Amino acid sequence: MKTIINFIILACVLLWSGAVFSQNVEFKKGNFKDKKQEFKSAFDDFYAGNNLSGQGKFAEALEHYLKANAFNPDNGFLNYKIGECYLNSPYKTKAIPYLVKANKLDPAAHPDLLHSLGSAYHLNAEWDKAIDEYAKFQKTLPEQAAEMILQVKNNISECKFGKELVKTPLNVKIENLGSVINSEYTDYVSTISADESILMFTSRRKGSTGDTYDDYAQEYLEDIYISYDKDGEWSKPRNLGKPVNTPRNDAIAGLSFDGQRLFVYRDDEEGNGDIYESLLKGEKWSEVTKFPAPINTEHHESTACLAYDGKTLYFVSNRPEQGAFGGRDIYMSKWDKRRKIWKKPKNLGRNINTKYNEESVFIHPDGKTLYFSSQGHKTMGGYDIFKSTAKGRSWSKPKNLGYPINSPDDDVAFVVSASGRHAYYSSVKKDGLGKRDLYMITFIDPPTEPIQPQLTLLKGIISDALSGEKISAKIEIVDNALNEVVADFESNSTTGKYLVTLPSGKNYGIIVNAEGYLFHSENVNIPASYGYQEVERDIELHKLTAGSKIVLNNIFFDFDMATLRPESTAELNRLLDLIKTNATMQIEISGHTDDKGSDTYNQKLSENRAKSVVDYLTEKGIKKERLEFKGYGESQPISSNETEEGQQLNRRIEFKILSK
Repeated sequence: MKTIINFIILACVLLWSGAVFSQNVEFKKGNFKDKKQEFKSAFDDFYAGNNLSGQGKFAEALEHYLKANAFNPDNGFLNYKIGECYLNSPYKTKAIPYLVKANKLDPAAHPDLLHSLGSAYHLNAEWDKAIDEYAKFQKTLPEQAAEMILQVKNNISECKFGKELVKTPLNVKIENLGSVINSEYTDYVSTISADESILMFTSRRKGSTGDTYDDYAQEYLEDIYISYDKDGEWSKPRNLGKPVNTPRNDAIAGLSFDGQRLFVYRDDEEGNGDIYESLLKGEKWSEVTKFPAPINTEHHESTACLAYDGKTLYFVSNRPEQGAFGGRDIYMSKWDKRRKIWKKPKNLGRNINTKYNEESVFIHPDGKTLYFSSQGHKTMGGYDIFKSTAKGRSWSKPKNLGYPINSPDDDVAFVVSASGRHAYYSSVKKDGLGKRDLYMITFIDPPTEPIQPQLTLLKGIISDALSGEKISAKIEIVDNALNEVVADFESNSTTGKYLVTLPSGKNYGIIVNAEGYLFHSENVNIPASYGYQEVERDIELHKLTAGSKIVLNNIFFDFDMATLRPESTAELNRLLDLIKTNATMQIEISGHTDDKGSDTYNQKLSENRAKSVVDYLTEKGIKKERLEFKGYGESQPISSNETEEGQQLNRRIEFKILSK
């Protein structure tokens, strides 16, 4: 009995001690009679923090609140305000101990206290604790607060979904890009060229153009930086400088897959934003120009991504027009046939867009896989990254990419390499070097979502065949079956580099043109079953002079026949235009074979094929006296006949200038 009485007394003492320990201490002079000067200083910080947080300046407010808290750590409202500041910072989970303490000291410190505590647990992936706090908060809401009740129900659903996703994590490795790329400041919104040779990103690091500090954001203004892959390591980032970066905020909105067209986001005076463009001319970026209407509006346009064809733009806008679904939606616009204006943008529809916000659109180089962030589809919290695939004119139901790519916090600005092996994004993690860092995701074998691409990445250098001088040339990608130009680009005028992506399932003609040169043609036939491959092909152009000759790689015949196939039409018409443009040019069309079959047979077949080309040209109005045709059979091989690939190269039609 005595033991029981002693236990009860001890329990009462502990409870009383806990109550004393958890007592809320108001910021009043009477509570600090012996520390008047310290109280005044702390109260000034407390007051300053309230003023700054009321203006949304949470980083600056936090400094004052922490000073006040060092003097009086037992004020519920102050602990709540510190938690609020952390929830509005990159270090959101630091809010937990302050919000927990605020709830113990004064559960009525703020009407949103329980919701904030639920959010902090949610962001720390403490799902059950978050659900409990959300549920408690929901009980405090009146029936009239329908919108807030819906939000809390969504928060609880997000937690339940998060619990399920973390049970089956993706087989991925997520690595911080390291101190060469990341700084002690905020580094985010990264994008890459398709072959991962270029990395560009936005940073608020010191040394920005104008070196201006943003008092509101408590950081330096945004600038765009660039880094290059050097033998598997990223080079030290370089500020792009003028004219891309200015003394205002300049953020990256997207990058073309060949790294030659940069999309820039800038705020306007009304606080909305627009998309701008800069082109790489040799080694210098051009003046930044604003996209015209109907891409930009008086409303907010943010990220943009150019499809592999170079003439289809996906972008994000909150324009309140008919057909919009609410918040920010994803739109698509195409160049008209003359490449003079952008057509009226088309909303991607209810499969992609929701009544909430969509953001950070990225269309993969395969031309059919869309990545974007959304608050409206089924998420773990905030923005999650989703994938959808084009199906004719519609899009498949978006799929959440899962954990650990997605987290309870906002996950945005996700881009994937052409190979599908790597993805890049920005995040706040425990191994971070700054407020926000850039990370690379590696999808580990066996292949894991998000993508198993079916495309060919073709790249190389275009140069003069004699001098080796690098050439700025126009590159057209032709669908030979449709006789249609599906994409066009230009090589870099200084380096001669070009890069194009070719989705599988088509027979492509690659046509290279430069002023004063013969056109050059390549044929790339990619069966639909082909997965990802990289092909490096340097191209040498021959000047329009007597003796110059080229292989017409997009002239096709049926097996062992001299009948021109329909897929040859585009190449034949290019040749026709060249001859018409050069009215005095005399040419020879020659046919060549591999070494299969007899000499006599090969000679006859090659001659008949050359004649078929000449007949086409004369039927189109070219005078016969300007044309010659010859068959050389197997006598002039350009490769070994020991391999199928070599035999294919030897079976060809050539065009030669006899006189100009």
